[in-house]
Amino acid sequence: MKVILLEDVKSLGKKGEIVNVNEGYARNFILPKKLGVEANPKNLNDLKLKKANEEKVAKEQYDEAVALKEKVEAGTVNVTIKAGEGGRTFGSISSKEIAQAAASQLSLEIDKKKIHLPEPIKTLGTHNVTVKLHPKVSAQLKVKVSEA
Repeated sequence: MKVILLEDVKSLGKKGEIVNVNEGYARNFILPKKLGVEANPKNLNDLKLKKANEEKVAKEQYDEAVALKEKVEAGTVNVTIKAGEGGRTFGSISSKEIAQAAASQLSLEIDKKKIHLPEPIKTLGTHNVTVKLHPKVSAQLKVKVSEA
């Protein structure tokens, strides 16, 4: 019996796959627990439409990320920090502060978790920070750190 999986089933397949299983296994385990549905023409068509919709949404998200990349790379964020003699800073600049500065100065909503800092910024000057906008799209944001 052919079954379309609605959820991942260990040792059988992933969500959205069409698998061939024994009729008893399907009737007694997969169908009652709503792990899958019978692969009849209506359900196959629904699956095809759902996959097409998911691809469309994924493409729209990718296009939005590419457009946002242009805005991010075009702008520069200015952040101030207290500094002592010889340019030594007190504290550091974190991704949270960079996200807040981007929201106020460039009016870009960037999640602080998407800003990748190998280590917090502790020096004055201009730094390039990687922002992960999409699994396939990364942008370089210029952060100018100046003395307060």
